Amino acid sequence: MKDIKSKLKVDQGKKFNLKDYDPAYSADLKKEDAEGILQGLVAEISELQNQLYAANKQSLLIIFQAMDAAGKDSAIKHTMSGINPQGCQVYSFKQPSTEDYDHDFLWRHYKALPERGRIGIHNRSHYENVLVVKVHPEYVLKESIPGIDSVKKVDKDFWAQRYESIRQFEKHLTANGTVIIKFFLNLSKEEQKERFLKRIDDPSKNWKFSAADLQERGYWDDYMQAYEKAISETSTTDCPWYVIPADKKWFTRVAISTIVLDTLKGLKMAYPELSDDDKTRLDGIKTELVNSK
Repeated sequence: MKDIKSKLKVDQGKKFNLKDYDPAYSADLKKEDAEGILQGLVAEISELQNQLYAANKQSLLIIFQAMDAAGKDSAIKHTMSGINPQGCQVYSFKQPSTEDYDHDFLWRHYKALPERGRIGIHNRSHYENVLVVKVHPEYVLKESIPGIDSVKKVDKDFWAQRYESIRQFEKHLTANGTVIIKFFLNLSKEEQKERFLKRIDDPSKNWKFSAADLQERGYWDDYMQAYEKAISETSTTDCPWYVIPADKKWFTRVAISTIVLDTLKGLKMAYPELSDDDKTRLDGIKTELVNSK
């Protein structure tokens, strides 16, 4: 388990190919052991979250991106099950609204950033603007960007600038105390098919399935190319991407929790310490309370 973080991390500057990452990888971990390991990780994350909240100096932003049915919702539910809700903010981004389109593409995501001392979870994120929009460049026209009046104008230079905007956005956040972890849940096309069929066969899961899901599945290869390019362009030393195997949900949860825990440990946090004067005053208050009726 110690090697999970380094194995799944995409290092800046190194050649990156999604085909080198096995969606069914499980690090020789056995399914029957996974739940116990996960509970231990969740307990440690909970304690460190308390320290993060108490210190109120940094924040943690966790980004989840994936194809439909990769298990983002269940991963968030299980890996963050021990988190104090007061110190956690979860946002699920849908299609941009009219108000969103009246601003730059990062605006609505900036508004959803976690405050100092808190963990923010973005279920989908600003990366949709180089993923879904890359596969469907006609969406760019809704942004009313000066000079971009046709799909032909959405060229290599446009995408290069958009990747640069994302890198600078994340660099700014990091410099101001927000630690960023980015997870791509790497689901195989075969496993997605099985999960779609389960959603159709199980009445309690019918609501999760949409005809649009099947339509987007038809663009699978285009999405894989978009993910590969986005991850390659934006995985930096300070804001790395992790390609998480998603065919086995039990391993997905353990891998995510391992990386979150290791990241929190790296912050080297501690509970705030009182000054000598404050300690003296606290002792006086304690004495007063002990002697009170």
